[in-house]
Amino acid sequence: MPKDSGIGAPSKRREDVRFLTGAGNYTDDINVHGQAYVHFLRSDVAHGTINSINTDAAAAMSGVIRIFTGVDFEGVGGLPCGWQVTDRFGEAMQEPGHPVLAQGKVRHVGDPIAAIVADSLEEARNAAEAIELDITELPAVVDMKAALEDGATKVHDDLTSNLCYDWGFVEDNRDAVDDAIKNAAHVTTLELVNQRLVANPMEPRVAVGDYSRANDESTLYTTSQNPHVIRLLMGAFVLGIPEHKLRVVAPDVGGGFGTKIFHYAEEAFCTFAAKACNRPVKWTASRSEAFMSDAHGRDHVTKIELALDVDNNFTALRTETYANMGAYLSTFAPSVPTWLHGTLMAGNYKTPLIYVNVKAVFTNTVPVDAYRGAGRPEATFQLERVVDKAARELGVDPIALRRQNFITEFPYATPVAVEYDTGDYEATMVKLEEIADISGFAARRAESEKHGKLRGFGVNCYIEACGIAPSNLVGQLGARAGLYDAATVRVNATGSISVMVGAHSHGQGHETSFPQVVAEMLGIDEGMIDIVHGDSSKIPFGMGTYGSRSIAVCGSAMVRATEKIIAKAKKIAAHLLEAAEADIELKDGQFSVAGTDKSVAWGDVTLAAYVPHNYPLEDIEPGLEETAFYDPANFTYPAGAYACEVEVDPETGQVTVDRFVAADDFGNIINPMIVSGQVHGGLAQGIGQALLENCAYDENGQLLSASYMDYAMPRADDVPFYEVDHSAQTPCTHNPLGVKGCGEAGAIGSPPTIINAVIDALHSGGYDVTHIDMPASPSRVWAAMNAVK
Repeated sequence: MPKDSGIGAPSKRREDVRFLTGAGNYTDDINVHGQAYVHFLRSDVAHGTINSINTDAAAAMSGVIRIFTGVDFEGVGGLPCGWQVTDRFGEAMQEPGHPVLAQGKVRHVGDPIAAIVADSLEEARNAAEAIELDITELPAVVDMKAALEDGATKVHDDLTSNLCYDWGFVEDNRDAVDDAIKNAAHVTTLELVNQRLVANPMEPRVAVGDYSRANDESTLYTTSQNPHVIRLLMGAFVLGIPEHKLRVVAPDVGGGFGTKIFHYAEEAFCTFAAKACNRPVKWTASRSEAFMSDAHGRDHVTKIELALDVDNNFTALRTETYANMGAYLSTFAPSVPTWLHGTLMAGNYKTPLIYVNVKAVFTNTVPVDAYRGAGRPEATFQLERVVDKAARELGVDPIALRRQNFITEFPYATPVAVEYDTGDYEATMVKLEEIADISGFAARRAESEKHGKLRGFGVNCYIEACGIAPSNLVGQLGARAGLYDAATVRVNATGSISVMVGAHSHGQGHETSFPQVVAEMLGIDEGMIDIVHGDSSKIPFGMGTYGSRSIAVCGSAMVRATEKIIAKAKKIAAHLLEAAEADIELKDGQFSVAGTDKSVAWGDVTLAAYVPHNYPLEDIEPGLEETAFYDPANFTYPAGAYACEVEVDPETGQVTVDRFVAADDFGNIINPMIVSGQVHGGLAQGIGQALLENCAYDENGQLLSASYMDYAMPRADDVPFYEVDHSAQTPCTHNPLGVKGCGEAGAIGSPPTIINAVIDALHSGGYDVTHIDMPASPSRVWAAMNAVK
């Protein structure tokens, strides 16, 4: 029987009541008295020199309060990058400026040139049309390899080239890897593209800036995954506002998927303009604006080589990747193709030698940064596609080849500098084989063939690193921020509890799962516990939610703070019960003296904490509130095995996902229902990438997929009913809950699973296709089939 409360219980998400009844409070729901509205005039060319901006006519129009251009921000800092990468030659990456409004040049379609603040949005838009722009269009660079050629147009004139960095890892392995590949019994080579994606959260980005002249304080309401990070970056590095004079509030947020981690120009502008205009200023992105201003994801071009010995053991792996940075460096962009990608190239396998080379390139496109999985999906796609190709070339079973090369002993230090503390990849594979009904596949394939369809089976194994840590290590690797988190547990006199957390919930279910942890520790009802997040004036300094870190990092801080609460409460209970503190036990909300029937209830102890009549104040301070910070000792390493079956229509190339099963190891599970929901969502996004989504530019840097008319999102009939399992648990060894991350797994493991299945289906029909780049759209599949007829 499943538990009905506490850790491990499938408690229903309490926050869904307000979301499903329309009672959510999103940033666009916030309207400050007297607010004005801003519309951004954005570049319609990818690259150009700004000769002049004439705002005279626009400024005189009805309702216009003020028009801002890059000149107004010349004394203001640019948007900072939060991670510095050192290249393989020991040199720091090239780091160009990123102005709030374009200064001198525009560098991508959508680059903001001017901002019109007016009494209404309609008036601001009308005024934008009256602004006279004189821009000399310049050649745009879109293709990464072309951008690195001699004589290529430079995105930034003050840089030496369009190369941000040339990173090698582990550089000391390079010669040994080259030798191993040269002398291998078999080498499988694959060139592939991990296409550019647009995150497309349900809620677009919104910013509302407010300023109080009474106390010289600024407030920013924003759609952010990490309000404290925005306060730090914007206050200290852009606008020069002391942190105690800047409040950042992220209320309910309708999805993020990474794209709401970063500090954006619109946030800085609204905060700046509110003070400059002495009026609140609001901006809500249109969906078209989101396509050309939200940070994009992925966009890697890779060549990968896998070496095997005569017994099919993996001996070496070498990759060369071109990673698109776009026109500017977004907040954490440099870390994604390096430390979040290269360090995961070992996967689940005991490959002894690995070398990863990444060339990060500036182009005249929207900046690229973390998107659900952030580097881990790119690594997994490369690795699992080349392993599957190797199995086909060698004529061996793809599951058997993986199984033969699994890591089986833990802890395991990989050749790419991370140490997996625990795992059992055989267990997840066994569970996968059980739920995938592999023995019945032949009959299902035969049935598909009766209907003129080709059925394929694809498999994948993945591992990811979650909860980036520890701070001292990532600082050495270039992080310009700590990666700890914090929690404050405030117990009220009547026993109810407010838990203030640095993590932000925007779909993860923190308001449900976090109380489960505290309730389990104290033995009280979950309904007595409230989670407070998102307001920098109310919560301890935390690093937000991303990288599947919330429960492993912030949850651990919450555990440590609750342990402090219990320790103090036991002291109070000992006085009330006239017993030794060491003899006090807490169970089911009752403090008791071990070996006796003497006890006192949780509520009595909490009341005594605030009405200290029965214990000496010189021994115990009044009140019951504790704060803890937690900096992890290591990443957590969730892993899993996925399988799917697809049908391909040979007449049209249409791919249909018929079955999908996922076996994941997430360590200890706090709420299995929420975990399953996270996996479901990730699988849908992974299927979207594998079959549908593609952010495309033409050679002039024009965004061709700038709306849902041209950017295909997964719909309900594009995904099957999933079967997911997370019973093969190996608890994390270095955090107090034994948990691992789960939010990104589905998006990491599903793309290669789908493509592996598509290739298998085509081979079953006699089509010797070795690879199809994502998305495997009908036209691409049909073209690949016809190319090998």
